Amino acid sequence: MTRTVDTRATLSYTGSIVKYLSASMSVPLVVALIYGEDIGTFAVSMVIAVAIGAGLERLDDEPELGPRDALAVVSLAWLMAAIVGAIPYVIAGYGTASALGHPVNALFESMSGFTTTGATATAEISFEQHSHALLMWRQLTQWLGGMGIIVLMVAILPQLAVNGAQLMKSEAPGPGLQKLTPRIAETARALWLIYAGFTVALMAILFALGLTPLAPEMDLYNAIAHGLSTLPTGGFSPQSESIAAFSPVVQWVFVPFMVIAGVNFALFWYLLRGKPRQMVENTEFRTYLGLVTAFAGVLAVGLFAGGAPATTIGGMTEGVTENALRQGVFQIASLMNSTGFATADFAQWDQQTRFFLLFVMFVGGSAGSTGGGIKVIRWLIVGKALYRELYTTANPDVVKPVRLGGEVVDEDVIRGILVFTLLYFLIFAAAAVFIELDTARMGEALTGTEAFAASLATIGNIGPGLGPLGPFGSYEFLPNTTKIVMIGLMWIGRLEIVPILALFVAGLDDR
Repeated sequence: MTRTVDTRATLSYTGSIVKYLSASMSVPLVVALIYGEDIGTFAVSMVIAVAIGAGLERLDDEPELGPRDALAVVSLAWLMAAIVGAIPYVIAGYGTASALGHPVNALFESMSGFTTTGATATAEISFEQHSHALLMWRQLTQWLGGMGIIVLMVAILPQLAVNGAQLMKSEAPGPGLQKLTPRIAETARALWLIYAGFTVALMAILFALGLTPLAPEMDLYNAIAHGLSTLPTGGFSPQSESIAAFSPVVQWVFVPFMVIAGVNFALFWYLLRGKPRQMVENTEFRTYLGLVTAFAGVLAVGLFAGGAPATTIGGMTEGVTENALRQGVFQIASLMNSTGFATADFAQWDQQTRFFLLFVMFVGGSAGSTGGGIKVIRWLIVGKALYRELYTTANPDVVKPVRLGGEVVDEDVIRGILVFTLLYFLIFAAAAVFIELDTARMGEALTGTEAFAASLATIGNIGPGLGPLGPFGSYEFLPNTTKIVMIGLMWIGRLEIVPILALFVAGLDDR
């Protein structure tokens, strides 16, 4: 077996994924027909996407993939999805004042969607600037990227099943996705149905609320659009004020679904199979819920002590106590698992609170969830590994394995997690320095803290940063070189760094 990547086979499988992805453009095409906007944009985009997919697919009629080829397919599929997803933005924005007409901005927006980052490269989100169909496509890219591409790829292309367990597993013990069913394709379908079920449930609740005086601004379009961006922890919204555009009741509804999105989806499978103990006794799950609760309490108390103002939303005035509690719970549920929705411009909060939120962004959701970041279980194992090293230094004759949930963690898993965490911080730090220097070179200087937050927001797939890149801000004004680096950060962050870097390192070794 050759040690190099089979380029033709890899591109052929990627072409199949692109071809299936083109079918998803039928959703915004239907919206375009309903509103009479951008019909040609999505009709042409579908034709181009099918042509690209079919052309790549024909490179190898009977492709066979090895382990390295499978990694290459996953990495390239996400990149190609972003490129194809940018086509409607370029076509719709061509010859207009829309920033998305620029190829770099279009690719940034598309990569942000498919990686569920939620950072935007346009300064104006409105139906006056963009069509209902284009904004719905923006929402749909997040839903496809949340769990969709890997899951759908494995389900649609059973030939990849031999490598499916490798592609879908997490670097941690516990209920790994590959262990749920005898066949990885069946696991993919099960996870997809759970994911879709939660999405539809949220849409239904939001639409039902919109029929009452509690949320008159939540119409069917907004219910569908926000349902598509919540479960994937995306953060895009067709409203320029994000979730702050809706009533406090609506804001509370989002909280449990954002928390759910950060849970290992394998646990929901066990729950549906009548095995609730698998969820209740899971160490990562309990730690995740504990951290969400503790962080939300700290932030709510801090906001209350700082005099969080009463707000008037949708004609209803909320008091200081309720507002502080809601803001604290919502922002932690949103930022810890990288959703990126906002009910307030936290970029304008005091410095201590902003640094606390940056700390929260480093945590991430659970392994096997749609959330970004380093992930809770990695932090647990890093902490236990560090304690083990200190303990064995003081007690050199003691053999002390790292345990999680009563089970011994394999040393290869520990090494992989430590490597991932180190790479995460090295790339994040290097990117932060580059962003600060590059923006200064172009006269759009970000402060050190803002560059730090921007790097974290993109590699962690979080979305909003600080200062002009805050939840109600935009990445549009940044130099193209900075945006290209951020596109790369979103890409490698979503694929958790190692698969992409492993390919490059293996390629160098082959030489």
